[in-house]
Amino acid sequence: MKRIVVLVSGNGSNLQAILDACQQGRINGSVAAVFSNKADAYGLERAREAGVPAHALAASQFADREAFDRQLMLEIDAYAPDLVVLAGYMRILSPAFVQRYAGRMLNIHPSLLPKYPGLHTHRQAIENGDDEHGTSVHFVTEELDGGPVILQAKVPVFSEDTEAEVTARVQHQEHAIYPLVVSWFIEGRLAMREDRAWLDGQLLPAEGHAFE
Repeated sequence: MKRIVVLVSGNGSNLQAILDACQQGRINGSVAAVFSNKADAYGLERAREAGVPAHALAASQFADREAFDRQLMLEIDAYAPDLVVLAGYMRILSPAFVQRYAGRMLNIHPSLLPKYPGLHTHRQAIENGDDEHGTSVHFVTEELDGGPVILQAKVPVFSEDTEAEVTARVQHQEHAIYPLVVSWFIEGRLAMREDRAWLDGQLLPAEGHAFE
């Protein structure tokens, strides 16, 4: 069975969606371990409740980002993952880390990339008067939130929406599409070649696979 390692920094709701999908057989693999840069991240508790090894590394214990990532890579590699999944992992990754897992590391970002890389995406969508927003699953490259998009889901934004309402609407879609993309990778249907995403042998467009 294919092995998945998940990295979290907070609540871990996307981790929970992936754990549930594995348990229900919608992902033909298992979460081998969960790592966090925050010892109090609730995602670690979700892992423990699912019987999955949960580990925390504190950046304060390391001289720099590269040293932190070297230790993290050592600990991840002990689980021999087929796929590394970033699920709300809020640290910038070193080039060495990205290169180590190139083509087998996924991230989910709460915007319709390339729009709004970085933080506070829901707030930006509201402040700019956007009538649609969404989320993107993409392969990780050294460009922040810039790797090839695999799948996006769109949500409406209404004039009276609060940031919390938009966040909830987007997360509902994230919990649907992230396990789906993970399952594609685990089944061997999804690959990154020449910094582009391919599904079932077909090159995906810049916005990823069409999904309604």
